[in-house]
Amino acid sequence: MAHRLAGTARVAAAILVPLVAITGCTVGPAYRRPTLDVPETTRGEDGPAQAASLADQAWWDVFKDEALVALVQESLRKGYDVRIAAWRVEEARALAGVARADYYPQIQLDAGWSRARLSGQVSPPGRTADLATVDLGISWEIDVWGRIRRLSEAAKARYLSSEEARRGVLLSLVSNVARAYFELRALDRRLEIATRTRDAFQGSFDLFNRRLEGGAASGLETAAAEAALASVSAGVPNIERQITAKENELALLLGRPPGPIERGQVLEEQYLPPEVPSGLPSDLLERRPDLREAEQELIAANADVGVATADLFPRFSLTADAGAASSELSNLFSHGRAWSVGAGVLAPIFQGKRLRHEQEAARARWEQTAATYEQRVAGAFGEVSTALAAYGKLADVERELARAVDADRRAVSLSNERYVAGLSDYLDVLVAQQQQLNAEISLSQARLDRLTALVDLYKSLGGGWKLGDGEPR
Repeated sequence: MAHRLAGTARVAAAILVPLVAITGCTVGPAYRRPTLDVPETTRGEDGPAQAASLADQAWWDVFKDEALVALVQESLRKGYDVRIAAWRVEEARALAGVARADYYPQIQLDAGWSRARLSGQVSPPGRTADLATVDLGISWEIDVWGRIRRLSEAAKARYLSSEEARRGVLLSLVSNVARAYFELRALDRRLEIATRTRDAFQGSFDLFNRRLEGGAASGLETAAAEAALASVSAGVPNIERQITAKENELALLLGRPPGPIERGQVLEEQYLPPEVPSGLPSDLLERRPDLREAEQELIAANADVGVATADLFPRFSLTADAGAASSELSNLFSHGRAWSVGAGVLAPIFQGKRLRHEQEAARARWEQTAATYEQRVAGAFGEVSTALAAYGKLADVERELARAVDADRRAVSLSNERYVAGLSDYLDVLVAQQQQLNAEISLSQARLDRLTALVDLYKSLGGGWKLGDGEPR
């Protein structure tokens, strides 16, 4: 028995050694990043490109409102999108482990017991017998052409892609919370303007109504004052409705039930950095999580081409089997033992060019993924340029609208003086007040636009890319 085992081991070794020696071969293309048209400077930035970037700063240094920082921290801890993305990463990590498992031999144990009634030529007829069996099987696919390595490479790339997607979710969540918070503060500002204007129009209407009753005012002036009051008053509950909706939107981002949202600095006090360097355009490929995610998907597609190429070649495998069977459990491992060792090859001969077409399909998927990656890169440069230009130009817009508000305030004051002096009627005052209301709302919108442009620029640059999960320590 020992002699036969030794002989079988030598045969298995003679088969195994040359196969293992050539397992360093991996068919299919090696991954190379596609050639990209990377601009030397970012459109909209003054002067030459600098290595420093707004994206290097932590989000709590960009958004300095303590209430906003607390809301972002809460969203990163409890937000639904963060939890979903984290479990997607865990799923991809587990699938990568499944792919790696094929590197190793697969061992299976099969054991059973049965009781049967025997008849026919046995003696005595009709007796019953027990049968216990144990079988241990081992199989191992030798990765001669790198098929398993390519499968593992693809699974690992998709795992890393899911991790980059998770980081993208974090950045998007920070941006969405900041944007919604600034929009909420803008609505608060609009409500304050509308309430103040409504109170002023209410006073005017009460004055004209008393003068009309005393015969000192015209019905036209009183009707105009009432119309202006009603128009502004109708805007107050509408803004309050929008505030409730925006608070509920923020609550969903925070992973909490609908309810009031804590406020910090008013809209005009929100921090706006005077300079927002965008950094070197080539660094954008390493900073933005969505671009890193897209490249990992491209690596996975490249590995899939290798898998399809390896399927064109034969597969080699080693198998071993050992077992025992006995009618008596106590003699299971002393009688009726058997074993076998073997090697096999599975080679495709004729399959109607199915494997060749699968390889062509894998290459086509790689080309699609490569084109998608290049499209995302080009889109990323465009997003940075748009946000950078918006941030600079909107500063000019806000400055001019601030001049308009000052002029409208002077116009309201002068129209009141002319009305008191009897040089004009009150319709001129109402027109001036309405213009001032519109100008103040436009000014608050311009400040909101600048803040959201800052959020868009920070996101488009891949802000906080040096952080772990973006949590302050």
